[in-house]
Amino acid sequence: MATEQNEGRTMSVDLSTAVAVITGAGSGIGRATALEFAARGARVVVTDIRDDRAEAVAEEIGALAVAAHCDVTSLDDLRAVRELTLDRFGRVDVVMNNVGVVVSGPVEEIPLDAWERIIDVNLLGVVRSNLVFLPGLLEQGSGHIVNTSSTSGLLPYGFEMLPYTATKYGVVGLSEALWVYLQPRGIGVSCFCPAGVKTKIHQQFPLFGDGLPPEGPDFAFVPVERCGHLVADAVESDRFLVLTVPEVADDVRRRGEDVDAYLRYTLEKYC
Repeated sequence: MATEQNEGRTMSVDLSTAVAVITGAGSGIGRATALEFAARGARVVVTDIRDDRAEAVAEEIGALAVAAHCDVTSLDDLRAVRELTLDRFGRVDVVMNNVGVVVSGPVEEIPLDAWERIIDVNLLGVVRSNLVFLPGLLEQGSGHIVNTSSTSGLLPYGFEMLPYTATKYGVVGLSEALWVYLQPRGIGVSCFCPAGVKTKIHQQFPLFGDGLPPEGPDFAFVPVERCGHLVADAVESDRFLVLTVPEVADDVRRRGEDVDAYLRYTLEKYC
């Protein structure tokens, strides 16, 4: 399972013997990661708010997987997933918090209830998962958490989907601080920040006002299967920041060198 190597060294998880819980695993990045984890030998609990999707992915994987209903806004649902996992597989080693929803439009046109919904799912969903799964990981002194954020949580181009952008920045900050807290306790943390990924999330944008889904930066799109490989590699190598394209790292460095200059650059490029 997980091997603790503190004092600046790494802790890795051997997926061939691990048990993983993935939220939002009925499609897209979650499904791709579930398939990749299982291909490496992990037993996977495939959760989704849509039971049919979770069951389809679990059937696709076979005996190594079980499906479970989970709405990440419900502590009871997450607790039920934990109990199912322990009953079926005896332990939890990896938890991937992958659920995310989006709205788009001018910030002054997006109503408060839309903000509340996004925060409840994208940010508090991670918080609830930590409340449910972290005590067990801390007790066993090993494991790994993956939080799915976005390049929109690293760079300030998502001004037409500000609720999403704000929560994804929150997930990055939460993940960084969680890494510092959990590393001495034997638990790894990865933050997955995809740029362009070929999923159907953009087809589900609620639009407000005259806003349109933003084009965003011209980072290369990657197939969703690539995401599963990247996440699995990060878990097995205890890597924190997981990007889908290297150009994002260049922009992050540029932003870090001079935030004011980078904001002006963003303004000129995207407005």
